[in-house]
Amino acid sequence: MLWISIVFGFLNKKYALLSGVVGFEVNNYLQTFIGKTGLTIVLIFLLICYLVIKYRVTFDAFIEKMKERKLEREAARIELEEQKNIFDVSSKDSDSVISKETNSKTVNPEKKEKSAVELSLENLQPTISKHSDVSAKKEEINLKVSQETITDSIEKKPMEITINTEEVEIDVEEIEEEEHSKENLSDKILKDFGEFDPTLELSNFKFPTFNLLKKYNDSISIDPEELEANKNRIVETLKNYKIGIAEIKATVGPTITLYEIVPEAGIRISKIKNLEDDIALSLSALGIRIIAPIPGKGTIGIEVPNQKSTIVSMHSVISSKKFQESQMELPIALGKTISNETFVVDLAKMPHLLMAGATGQGKSVGLNAVLTSILYKKHPAEVKFILVDPKKVELTLFNKIERHYLAKLPDVEEAIITDTTKVVHTLNSLCIEMDNRYDLLKAAMVRNIKEYNTKFKKRKLNPNDGHQFLPYIVLVIDEFADLIMTAGKEVETPIARLAQLARAIGIHLIVATQRPSVNVITGIIKANFPARIAFRVTSKIDSRTILDAGGADQLIGRGDLLYTAGNNLNRIQCAFVDTPEVEKITDFIGSQKAYSEAYLLPEYVDDESGTSIDIDIADRDKLFKEAAEIIVTAQQGSASLLQRKLKLGYNRAGRLIDQLEAAGIVGGFEGSKARQVLVPDFITLEQLLENEKKQ
Repeated sequence: MLWISIVFGFLNKKYALLSGVVGFEVNNYLQTFIGKTGLTIVLIFLLICYLVIKYRVTFDAFIEKMKERKLEREAARIELEEQKNIFDVSSKDSDSVISKETNSKTVNPEKKEKSAVELSLENLQPTISKHSDVSAKKEEINLKVSQETITDSIEKKPMEITINTEEVEIDVEEIEEEEHSKENLSDKILKDFGEFDPTLELSNFKFPTFNLLKKYNDSISIDPEELEANKNRIVETLKNYKIGIAEIKATVGPTITLYEIVPEAGIRISKIKNLEDDIALSLSALGIRIIAPIPGKGTIGIEVPNQKSTIVSMHSVISSKKFQESQMELPIALGKTISNETFVVDLAKMPHLLMAGATGQGKSVGLNAVLTSILYKKHPAEVKFILVDPKKVELTLFNKIERHYLAKLPDVEEAIITDTTKVVHTLNSLCIEMDNRYDLLKAAMVRNIKEYNTKFKKRKLNPNDGHQFLPYIVLVIDEFADLIMTAGKEVETPIARLAQLARAIGIHLIVATQRPSVNVITGIIKANFPARIAFRVTSKIDSRTILDAGGADQLIGRGDLLYTAGNNLNRIQCAFVDTPEVEKITDFIGSQKAYSEAYLLPEYVDDESGTSIDIDIADRDKLFKEAAEIIVTAQQGSASLLQRKLKLGYNRAGRLIDQLEAAGIVGGFEGSKARQVLVPDFITLEQLLENEKKQ
């Protein structure tokens, strides 16, 4: 439209009405700077660019078409010459036949008779041999001999018929070769359109900036007097128990100082480990932890809390090169180690994370640090969160990024799940999503989500076959113990199934609880959660439950944690991210252009609805009417009531309840509550049953 407007303004002033003010003014403006010649070149160049982009008119394509037309003309010329040669040969044959006929008029009567016979039998393609005895006749024989005379003469006198095979030509049919493509179709599509970009829909999405995070004084203050005093107390305490030290070294961290000691030869390590409480008493510390020996080193470690701890800010770990330059799929910056190095791990390699700790020790801050790390690194098209918050207050801030990063069930208002029933439905829906994804991986013949997405980006998978780019899904459960207490096996079963199978298709679980007991964190769950984070717990039993080792009971709290991925224990000071910082981050993301809705999980239908069970009257239990009368009399719809009154087993009583629900006598399943009775009295019950019989 702009090009046409400028052209009308350029052609003549009489087209000024068509060009409009914009075309006229732009034309005058450009002519002032580049002149008429320059403007002509620019307009022609823009027209060529438009044709190339819109209709893919390129110089190579033009040359290809010219070559194709030249080949077609050459083929037509060769075909025309072949037809002309065939026509010339056929005309020569006809001329020779005519000359033979004219010559036959001048020969003797005997030869005339022979030629007549030969001409009349042209359709049969035989020739009469010269050795046949045909008697000469005295009468004049006309050139036109009747067919009867010819056949009579052939029957009366034997003839030798021969076929001349030398003059017969064989027509060889030419078989056209199949056309072959010069390049792979997927490679051609990749060459024409480039790799598929999942971030294209939100191509202008901006990641949160560092200034949204609060800065703290991250420099560790080293007090030489404190280090010297602690060293002397450790050496003195060990000397009291006749344990000599050959060497001692200190490493100062944000909250902990690690003293590495090398004992003299002949000292038993177990003897030093048993002095844990004695050393803590001499140092007047909150609690020390002895690592004997330190893995990979020939030393024994004694971790002593600093008198002045340093806050590890989220800003310092997010802005670190180790995090920013990481090539991990789902990088998580947990905090800093004792040696003041940023600790970054990959959630995709864990593949699931189990967090535990007493109330107020930093679990919620740890979850916020995990979520913040992923928000700073991954595009909304690459990862989706499912947030489960039974406490209803911890994860509510993430509601603002619902249409960017969150996933939910269809027809659910809030993406952050707080109701136990919806948690069960969501977990089962996630199992359906897992099965669907495995079907896609099977069809694509790949082993994991990374290979699948790489293949899809290279346009080797057809979207018409159901293939699509698969984002990672991270399920975060803030208080797992509450779900186990209210739902039990309904929650444990799908979580155990997801933990066992969902690793390859990009579904990862982060489960946090403040009660790491064996009835909450069962053996099935622990077996599939190799990565564990333990904040401070109250007893050694809880420490062994979460870590399979002691030490979590000797942490000092306030974000002090132990991390293990199935091998060594790492002591880390968790990065601190406050509620206002999370609010700023979610506001920054939420204010940008988003998808039309949150990522939708497959719909899940509850098996316990019972509405489609035993609708047919003929299939009802014999005790159906009696059970209905008991339920209506008691006005209480429960299977246990039928068990007591009718002396039935649980299974039969359950079937009766399902049949009563299908008949409209009792209401739907409401968890531990008794079902609502929908029929008030016997008269209404009789009318209901009579109406069913009539139908």
